[in-house]
Amino acid sequence: MTTTWRAIRPRLTVRVRLTLLYTGLFAACGMILVAITYGLLAGNLPEPSQPKIGTSTTDGKLMPGSELAEACAKATTDPAAQPGLLTKCKAAYQEGILEGATTQRQATLDQLLRYSLGTLAAVTLLAAAAGWLVAGRVLRPVHRITAAARDASEDHLAARVGLTGPHDELRELADTFDAMLDRLQTAFEGQRRFIANAGHELRTPLTVMRTAVDVVLAKPEPTRDELIGMGRDVRTAVTHAQALIDALLTLARTDRGQIGREPVDLATVTEDAIDAAAPTPGSARLHTSLAPAPTSGDPILLEHLAANLVDNAVRYNVPGGAVWVSTASAGGRVVLTVDNTGPVIAPEAVETLFEPFRRLRERTGDGGFGLGLAIVASIAGAHGGEAVAGARPGGGLSVTVSLPTRTP
Repeated sequence: MTTTWRAIRPRLTVRVRLTLLYTGLFAACGMILVAITYGLLAGNLPEPSQPKIGTSTTDGKLMPGSELAEACAKATTDPAAQPGLLTKCKAAYQEGILEGATTQRQATLDQLLRYSLGTLAAVTLLAAAAGWLVAGRVLRPVHRITAAARDASEDHLAARVGLTGPHDELRELADTFDAMLDRLQTAFEGQRRFIANAGHELRTPLTVMRTAVDVVLAKPEPTRDELIGMGRDVRTAVTHAQALIDALLTLARTDRGQIGREPVDLATVTEDAIDAAAPTPGSARLHTSLAPAPTSGDPILLEHLAANLVDNAVRYNVPGGAVWVSTASAGGRVVLTVDNTGPVIAPEAVETLFEPFRRLRERTGDGGFGLGLAIVASIAGAHGGEAVAGARPGGGLSVTVSLPTRTP
């Protein structure tokens, strides 16, 4: 029964509820005002008092046409009238005045109450109409926000409220909603771009494997050396694809903030990353200055961060170039800085280096996916820090990672 009643009960909109609230408050205040006015007027109109004439007048009233009235009329013109009759006449006259004053007082109060209630009813109707208009105007921004939210979707996030006017609570709500749509649009566009780039990068090793297999299978009797060469090509492509998938998984994991927390010395994990890097003949000279830098986080991810920075600095360098790696702790932060020589990079291009699969023509190296600095920024963000880069005047890049220091 309750469910059925709820189903058939008319739904009151916010506008209707606000109008009823305005009207009810106005009517209540009006009733209080009428009651106060009535009480003040009743208090200022004195109650008529019974005069003390000395003789009772309970045996008749001075009504027009009555015997007492006729006798009093004669007594006022007759010098020989009885004194008792004159006294009775005066008492009857005073009683008439008292009754008339009482009737007039009550009529005045009744008339005031009648006019006040009628006026209050009319003004309450006007207040209800004004409340309906005001509620509609107040809720207009909410309707615009609702329409923008209804139109927003994954494929259409360009709708904005764009509310103008005073900076009140509704304007703040609309601006917050627009800012949320901006973030969602940026996130969805980045996701689509990331998926497209990831698909393109994964297609490369698959194409290499398929080509290697097709070339060998196209021969009637492939030799042993050809089969071994095909296997090596396939193995290289699989290694490349596996490294790309590992990088994508690391990026997805850190973007979701799924990291462990334990005491870590950033200098130690950086030294481990440098030791694990396999130097090649003719590679850049490495200069280190590793001061203690205590922080907290996932040591594997932080080592991965340092390894990516060192690998990028070595990979995108010039022949006979140099790499400088340093760690420090100051001002409640630990800092890892990696500088390298290399081609000159335009300052406006540096801001895009932390985007996934972003490569610059001046920074072309073998085996890179364009994910190194994106992973660095993601790991730093997951640890409550940030990564910034700047172009060096003489060529190359300087990347600084700042993390919160570990509290004792």
